[in-house]
Amino acid sequence: VQLQASGGGLVQAGDSLRLSCAASGRTFVTVAMGWYRQAPGKERVFVARINRNDGNTWYADSVKGRFTISVDNDKNTVYLQMNSLKPEDTAVYYCAADGMTSTTWGKGTLVTVSS
Repeated sequence: VQLQASGGGLVQAGDSLRLSCAASGRTFVTVAMGWYRQAPGKERVFVARINRNDGNTWYADSVKGRFTISVDNDKNTVYLQMNSLKPEDTAVYYCAADGMTSTTWGKGTLVTVSS
């Protein structure tokens, strides 16, 4: 599976942004997709996850109520709608595809939120 993330950019606090991550290759082995982020000087942390079969979602407490993850299985694309962005949301955002035994990571997309 190959992942291509896009949609990052520079926005102001309070603005919205939508990230996309398109999967290609052996996408049928993917059971879930998710987003993680890594702020400067910090470790990569979980943001959101969605199961492809039943649509169940999970969110980090820091983004609950502001971010929404969704998936278009026909397009093999996962989205992260980010609203009410805060400067502390500034990070490189990575998408991930979970298979039965391994996780595939895409290259990140930078989101910068100015105050």
